[in-house]
Amino acid sequence: MNKRAQLPLQTGDLIVGFMVWVILSSLLPYIKQDVSIPPDQLALVTAVPVILGSVLRVPLGYLANLLGARTVFLGSFVCLLFPVWFISEATTYEELIAGGVFLGIGGAIFSVGVTSLPKYYPRERHGFVNGVYGFGNMGTALTTWLAPLAAAAWDWRIAVKLYLVLLVAAIVVNLVLGDAREPRVKTPIVAQIKTVWRDGRLWFLSLFYFVTFGAFVALTVYLPNFLTSHYGLDGVTAGMCTSVFIVAAATVRVLGGWLADRRDCLGLLTGVFAALAAGAVVLALAPDLPVYLAGIYLISVACGIGNGVVFKLVPTYFMDQAGPVNGLVSMWGGLGGFFPPLVLSASMAAFGSNVPGLAAFGALALVCLGVAVCMRKRQSS
Repeated sequence: MNKRAQLPLQTGDLIVGFMVWVILSSLLPYIKQDVSIPPDQLALVTAVPVILGSVLRVPLGYLANLLGARTVFLGSFVCLLFPVWFISEATTYEELIAGGVFLGIGGAIFSVGVTSLPKYYPRERHGFVNGVYGFGNMGTALTTWLAPLAAAAWDWRIAVKLYLVLLVAAIVVNLVLGDAREPRVKTPIVAQIKTVWRDGRLWFLSLFYFVTFGAFVALTVYLPNFLTSHYGLDGVTAGMCTSVFIVAAATVRVLGGWLADRRDCLGLLTGVFAALAAGAVVLALAPDLPVYLAGIYLISVACGIGNGVVFKLVPTYFMDQAGPVNGLVSMWGGLGGFFPPLVLSASMAAFGSNVPGLAAFGALALVCLGVAVCMRKRQSS
């Protein structure tokens, strides 16, 4: 099996998984016209796929070491066929939530590639390789752009069913091109986690990714409905604006990985968190759509660079325990995407404004900035 095929193959797998992961948030403006969803449950419907997409990253990262990426990707895509079909037939918001939970498998597969791909490349290229793999985040952009177009042309249920074809195609491609001979790591997961559990770097990286990837996921699921309800955009235009946000973050993530191979990673992260705090201020103060979008795209670039840098540091610090550490760090990143939509919705409900929620995000970014500065000083001393 051609080892060079694994990077484009697994990047394509991540694109497919992320396309499926955000079906609900991308089609919500259309779904809520057909399915009655209580206003206070809208944020929950878009957030639930993040739950399983977060907690499954730990076992999938471990299984990628134990069984190989080919087996884990194949199993994941087969499992995704069922919730996609279930959602396409849903008639109540409870059914949407039930199906949405299992869409999280599409987001959980992220930890598979970041565990598998470093086996094929020297350490000095891990940042770039994981950055290229992280370009698979583009899958969310494709869905936020294409799914509303399909729903407008036909129907949202047909748009969802089209993903069944995509998943079957991914299964076939992985059967043909997946590496069945990938090196395995068979150390029990409990033993690997015990080795790193008390290492503060694990939890600092988890905090960093909680903010950088969490902001990316949160705004991906939050923006389509927010732009239609708050700024009056139609579903297609809101999807295009969200797609630009995602494309920028996915593209810059490659740059972030490349820079991390050549520059001081912790220095890069201080700049990232300063930019995120500044972006939160812009969003809080923005009175009109152009300024709001400027703040969104500033956050997009910062998230992309930050995501690329974090996953350069993971194999640098924890090469022998990459599977579970990748899973833990990416799990916290996924959970970071679950809470902000709920916090922003609660802020709007309680105060009539999302400024308090944005202030909390900005404060957390500043905390991360301080931690990165302290880590940098300790590392250089």
